[in-house]
Amino acid sequence: MFEVAGDLAALLIIAGFLAGFVDAIAGGGGLITVPVLLLAGASPVEALATNKLQGTFGSATAMVAYARAGKVNPRAQLGMATVSAMAGVAGALMAHLIPAEVLRVTMPIVLVAVALFFAFKPGLTDQDRVERMKPGIFTFTAVPLIGAYDGFFGPGTGSFYMLGFVMLAGYGVLKATAHTKMLNFASNFGSLLVFAASGATWWVIGFAMALAQIAGATLGARLAMKNGARLIKPLLVVTSTGMAIRLLWQVWG
Repeated sequence: MFEVAGDLAALLIIAGFLAGFVDAIAGGGGLITVPVLLLAGASPVEALATNKLQGTFGSATAMVAYARAGKVNPRAQLGMATVSAMAGVAGALMAHLIPAEVLRVTMPIVLVAVALFFAFKPGLTDQDRVERMKPGIFTFTAVPLIGAYDGFFGPGTGSFYMLGFVMLAGYGVLKATAHTKMLNFASNFGSLLVFAASGATWWVIGFAMALAQIAGATLGARLAMKNGARLIKPLLVVTSTGMAIRLLWQVWG
């Protein structure tokens, strides 16, 4: 039934649950699922395509959970989400134009910087901060850049959205986390459309992982809303650092 043997399918489903849990809180679920998909025998394109499929369900679940709790208003984010989805499509289409090695070398440095920011920046709580960029400007500068990156490459997208909402939009940590999910879902969905057309997606195992993602994202969102910055900050530091190490290993390992 699955595209892989039963034991590998079980491993991928467990990875989907863990990724959904981590992604709902701090982003970085792809750090878990992509390596496991490659381990299961997927080609790089198959791994990315299948990861987009199951990851879209996880980000959608987290988005709905935060919205139901009143942490974010999806209607107010429709403009940003549309831009993010279009940027995800553009990033996926441009994937063959820019050498991925460039991002594999530069992104670890950026991710370490994100981790250091959230680890040592004083005053990062769930309280809102000073807004440094108006929503309209944020929508047409930060959002398309990060959305296109998600479509093209992906690791760290949630962390970058978090950083943008905290530093530029002035959001508290929990509010930033909640607002990240719809944009992450949109860029995931946009790039998924491109990858799906390529015929590289493992649909059966992808949907099985998606169900596990839904369960993990539901639990992760609940814990994040209960604990706020106390949980989100350390997990974001850990996932950003982990992604940086993983990318460095790919380049020099």
